[in-house]
Amino acid sequence: MKDWLRNSIIIGTLVLLVALPFMFRRDQPDDAWQSGDPVLIAISPHNEAIRSEFALAFSAWHAREYGSPVRIDWRSIGGTTEIMRYLESEFAAAFRAWAIRNNMTWPGRAALTAFDARFTAHVEPATDTPLWHQQAALWQAFRDHDHPHAFGSTIDLFFGGGTYDHSIAAGKGFTVPPWPEGQRPEALFTAPDGTPLIPQEVSGERWWSTHFIGTCISTFGICSNRDRLQELGIDAPPRAWRDLADPRLFRQIGVADPTKSGSIAKAFEMIIQQECRLAAEAAGYAETDIASFERIIAKANLPRGTMPPEVPDAYQRAIESGWQNGLNLIRLIGANARYFTDSAGKVPIDVSNGDAAAGIVIDFYGRYQAEFSRDRQGEPRMAYFTPLGGSSVSADPISLLRGAPNREIAVRFIEFVIGPEGQKLWNYRPGTPGGPQRFALRRLPIRRDFYPAPDNHALHAIHLEHRKHSSDDLSAPSIDPYQLAKTFTYYPRWTASHFGVHRNLIRAMAMDSGHELQRAWSAIRHTGPVSPPIHAPPSLLALPDQPEPLTWRSAPELHRTHNRLDLMRIWTLFFRNAYRQAYDPTHAEDPS
Repeated sequence: MKDWLRNSIIIGTLVLLVALPFMFRRDQPDDAWQSGDPVLIAISPHNEAIRSEFALAFSAWHAREYGSPVRIDWRSIGGTTEIMRYLESEFAAAFRAWAIRNNMTWPGRAALTAFDARFTAHVEPATDTPLWHQQAALWQAFRDHDHPHAFGSTIDLFFGGGTYDHSIAAGKGFTVPPWPEGQRPEALFTAPDGTPLIPQEVSGERWWSTHFIGTCISTFGICSNRDRLQELGIDAPPRAWRDLADPRLFRQIGVADPTKSGSIAKAFEMIIQQECRLAAEAAGYAETDIASFERIIAKANLPRGTMPPEVPDAYQRAIESGWQNGLNLIRLIGANARYFTDSAGKVPIDVSNGDAAAGIVIDFYGRYQAEFSRDRQGEPRMAYFTPLGGSSVSADPISLLRGAPNREIAVRFIEFVIGPEGQKLWNYRPGTPGGPQRFALRRLPIRRDFYPAPDNHALHAIHLEHRKHSSDDLSAPSIDPYQLAKTFTYYPRWTASHFGVHRNLIRAMAMDSGHELQRAWSAIRHTGPVSPPIHAPPSLLALPDQPEPLTWRSAPELHRTHNRLDLMRIWTLFFRNAYRQAYDPTHAEDPS
């Protein structure tokens, strides 16, 4: 009888624990929504907390402003890589069906041409053939139509992810301007005195274009566990990217897969950007020199790596050397990796729990987890730092998709997100006026009036009001993106065209050949802390020479002209053999 009673109590307790979240949860975003009210369809890499809070707030705002709530149908299929593949498949199928219905010829690989940002129907072809005219007609037709009755993805908005993927989506023709020319709501972009509320460009990073608009700001950095570092004999938390190459961190760093996580791919780009800058500085070029050279190079518009007469060839050699230094630093971070995960959000959780000593994270994951993981005395177990001069401030955009079935509601959502009501959700404390209902999102709003502006009394007064309700001190120099931007200038020429190839190269270099890399690093790491340039066996730092030598100049073209899977196979085989030679010089290359 006692066993029966004990088992009944245990079962009852479990049932209660499962039921509690449902008994006490607040109304869901669509509780006020009824059949016939508007629906908005959005695809997003944002987490559930962001989706929930924006759905609740937008529905309430739309009910106040337009008389009806809105239900948001979220399509959450993974990160930006998965989203881009999904959109491409949906647009390809819909456009092909439309083209055939309209008696257009659909040659092989037609979708690739229609979505090719480099193709244009307005330039005379090198060879005037019927195939070219068919391709040109499809390319133009895809961009001429923006109506759900023609073709589309059946989705209204692409919300979240980095500017790289939103720029790619625009180039492929998947997205369209939210407003007709001349009809943009200027009050959302510019203060009454003319001050930009959402600058178009900050320190080299684009924050909005005709096809996408930044909604919040991201930086990238390092999280670390205080106790785990002490156990490893490391007194100070890592504050610079090079600190992550410390041999004492062997198998202690949490990293996300850059082919699955756009934020971590961007963090790796920051590492390479900083190494390019350091190499240029080491060669004797000051910031004013670098800025001047890059303006001259951009104006000259010469082939990649070709310098105009005013720019020394030694400057370009420094940039290319820095690019390789950056890859080698990432290689050693990979050698120190505990794992590569599909989920960037796993890294700060594991670091706060002590399952990893350090990790690479996007800023809001790091800040949120550092706050969440304080011990009983209120001391943080985990620290987060954005490396000084090691991260740009990049925007997290929103874009309107071509053929959006609910275009009017979608444009209203864009206006809500970049307006004061939507911006408050990013960093206001839950329960504060205009803030989120349940979750502290801990992200940085993009609008200038949320941050200090001592020289502009009107904007500064608005900032002080926002500051009363914010989760983070938006006036802190380590948080204020407008201050952080002054420590880092992003030069797209150095790495922007390499972004896609970096993802696959890093996977081949540090993940698919990770076993051999860690074995080689284990054999040589006793030499002590290292930083680029790294004194290690040349085979540990080698880059592939097949299908042709991989360099800063050749990498983007290789990625464009060769099959991705073929490249990955060739590169992975190269790295495995190179690492084997690093720990066993007698190793003979395996031709398989």
